[in-house]
Amino acid sequence: MPNSDLDDRQIRDFRMLAGMIIPASEAYGVPGADDEKIFADILRSLERDHDAVRRALAHLATLSGGSFAELEPARRMEVAAVFREAGGPPLTALVRVVLLCYYRDDRVMRSLGQEPRPPFPRGHVVEQGDWSLLDPVRKRSRMYRTVD
Repeated sequence: MPNSDLDDRQIRDFRMLAGMIIPASEAYGVPGADDEKIFADILRSLERDHDAVRRALAHLATLSGGSFAELEPARRMEVAAVFREAGGPPLTALVRVVLLCYYRDDRVMRSLGQEPRPPFPRGHVVEQGDWSLLDPVRKRSRMYRTVD
């Protein structure tokens, strides 16, 4: 695993939680977010979310009464449900890192029918949709103030 200042328990808990957020799927032939390669990328990619992820893992440990990964599966599901329900910015940051790293894995991109490559310089084709779906947003009042 990449070097991070998360301790071993936090890494085990984070990996277990990542696998619960995105489990492996035999039907689609994709690994879960707890896959060794994907999880290593997650740990390397904490960057700006590092402190928020640490806070989320501390909250998870409190809810678990210790180690989330060592809980019995049924109890782990209960704790995860309470954790998700509590939400908040730290959990949002944790989930964001998991999702970003998961969906840049080549195996996952291939399962979605996407070529595993950066979007630039060739770009990706985006199908045109129904622009009228934005009408409610356009009709909202301005959410900012102008600077003179």
